[in-house]
Amino acid sequence: MRVTLSLTRAQHAQLSDHLLAGDGRESVALALCGRAAGSEIHRLLVHEIIEIPHEACPTRTEDRVTWPTSFLLPLLRKAAKRGMAIMKIHSHPGGYPRFSPIDDKSDEALFPSIHAACDGGAPHASAIMLPDGRIIARAHHEDGSPSPINCIGVIGDDLTFWHADDVAEEVPEFARRHAQAFGEGTFRRLRRLSVAVVGCSGTGSVVVDQLARLGVGRLVLVDPDTVEEKNLNRILNTVRQDIGRPKVAVLKDFIHCLGLETEVEAIERDLSEPVALRAVASCDIVFGCMDGVEGRQLLNRLATFYIQPYFDVGVRLDADGQGGIDQICGSVHYLHPGGSSLITRDAITDEQIRAAGLRRTNPDDYRDQVERGYIRGIDEDRPAVNGVNMFFSSLLMMDFLARLHPYRLDPNEEYASQTISLTIGSWLKRVDGDPDPVLARYVGRGDATPPLDQPYLDQGQGA
Repeated sequence: MRVTLSLTRAQHAQLSDHLLAGDGRESVALALCGRAAGSEIHRLLVHEIIEIPHEACPTRTEDRVTWPTSFLLPLLRKAAKRGMAIMKIHSHPGGYPRFSPIDDKSDEALFPSIHAACDGGAPHASAIMLPDGRIIARAHHEDGSPSPINCIGVIGDDLTFWHADDVAEEVPEFARRHAQAFGEGTFRRLRRLSVAVVGCSGTGSVVVDQLARLGVGRLVLVDPDTVEEKNLNRILNTVRQDIGRPKVAVLKDFIHCLGLETEVEAIERDLSEPVALRAVASCDIVFGCMDGVEGRQLLNRLATFYIQPYFDVGVRLDADGQGGIDQICGSVHYLHPGGSSLITRDAITDEQIRAAGLRRTNPDDYRDQVERGYIRGIDEDRPAVNGVNMFFSSLLMMDFLARLHPYRLDPNEEYASQTISLTIGSWLKRVDGDPDPVLARYVGRGDATPPLDQPYLDQGQGA
């Protein structure tokens, strides 16, 4: 089982300020971590940080810190009650890039007690922060054995991933020109990343195609629909013989035929179903390529719970059906946990969410309220042009690459959203707004009952 660790850029900064105090002595902190507990990948997600005051530590030297375990008790109670994990993290101000014999002895004494108190059998973690901010970590299992944490991700305006097995390897021929542009290190990170794409139609199929050709290691594709004849004008890599087949199955077959060794998991379900939620929660990064406001809001919430960067694309084409075009525009949103949301940015509204929910749960009442003018109806069959989809999907992909390997002259924080009108030739970028106060308390919460703290998602755990 692979174990990974994710935290936000703000959490990383908080830990850095405390652990690297500038006095050359070790410091220590504790973290309560949510979990994304899968059979093959177990993700630990920083939810709450407790800084152990320097003055409370009996010993602080350049290679040793001791601390009162009384600071651990409140976190243990929360972890035991909520099925969460405990992480101990301390600094190595001298830059020693591995666990020392002193660290080994300390962890051997600490983690059996944590496992006994939590009684869940799932791993906890110990970590070290180095002077340059890099984190190394290991998981501690119930049987007493440690194992390296395979990937540590810091999610903010920029994306940082440290991999335990990040060793130099020969770049395959198909990726040489990518590596020339973005470096071999970026290619190696892409090769180790797990990425979910939710929505595999017009924009989603373009995103899937580009991710596969970049050499992303694992793709999780989520879409409940099958290919129809009307989709052939915009779903990349589909042909007439695919009509009636699941969209995710068609794209999975294409990726396998491409032969670039990307692993693919195809989920022919709606995002709200348990098997889809679990699969997306297992990923490092999520792309949302959906028109529906309910799905977009749900994915924004899921990415907050599971500390995932969320890339969202939306396209609007207003036409009269007779060849007249009023507007062609689209937006790319980047959302990171603890920041603003699609709702606080007014990208989606409460009215739209209510209408979509009513349409799903009570179609007759929905039609009645639309006819009576109480709610605005949802456009179910909007115009679609492949070139428009490809333009905005490519913009989304370049935003992803910019955050993984910054190439823009301006900092990434200035590109929280980008809106382009092809009709009037305008390009508007915006910085992030205030944090969403509703979502902020769920950062790193991870697995919960009901899922995402939404009762309507509590459909059991079956596949």
